[in-house]
Amino acid sequence: MLSLNNIEVMYSSVILVLKGVSLGVKEGQIVVLLGANGAGKTTTLKAISGLLYVETGEVTDGEIIFEGFSIKGFAPHKIVRSGIVQVQEGRRIFEHFMVEEELKVGAFVGSKGANLETDLEKVYSYFPNLKSLRRRVCGFLSGGEQQMLVIGRALITNPKLMLLDEPSLGLSPMLVAEIFDIIKKINTEEKTSILLVEQNATASLEIAAYGYVMENGRVVMDGPAEELLRNEDIKEFYLGLSEVGHRKSYRDIKHYKRRKRWLS
Repeated sequence: MLSLNNIEVMYSSVILVLKGVSLGVKEGQIVVLLGANGAGKTTTLKAISGLLYVETGEVTDGEIIFEGFSIKGFAPHKIVRSGIVQVQEGRRIFEHFMVEEELKVGAFVGSKGANLETDLEKVYSYFPNLKSLRRRVCGFLSGGEQQMLVIGRALITNPKLMLLDEPSLGLSPMLVAEIFDIIKKINTEEKTSILLVEQNATASLEIAAYGYVMENGRVVMDGPAEELLRNEDIKEFYLGLSEVGHRKSYRDIKHYKRRKRWLS
């Protein structure tokens, strides 16, 4: 469905951020992209969605193929119309809109003659709280409610592929579990493919089929999600666990860095 083939990304024609990234998402699959801050995860999503080009960024090499066609260099609105939608990190909303108005913005952007009322009810079926809050001003919603809103705004476009950037950011463990359950439900019931950027390795790998690990603008490891969960390096650097399952201190993990097998 989606294939990134050895792409490179530069900002301002000077700063090389992605250095030959290749990854893929199959139809109906959840794929997770793991990595520390600054690894290049968000840049990868923006390269796919076209948002890179409004931030002085450019895909300077490689190809981005979606459903058999290159979308490299396409404008963001054309990429949305093709079936790809990105939910950006930080829950970006129109704070003075009411909840239902915000959802209708998404419906307008992704409109293909679909029935608005039907699509609204679909969103409300996944996020019942939003229906009771549909007349609430978005800026007064809690962080969890805003996260549900931005996912709902993406869902109402009827996407084939949803790009989710750190949906667990700033949420309580209970809300994180709820959000991830809904993401999995959307994937199962709507057959929506999902590329998920996360630092919460446990929650994301538990719902994903496949995963990639990025460091310094490169993919350094990939494999089925179940295998990554069992991988000792993943346990050390992303789950904070030692080989015998004990939690390690930040200092222990920091000093363990030189033992990373993918850096040797």
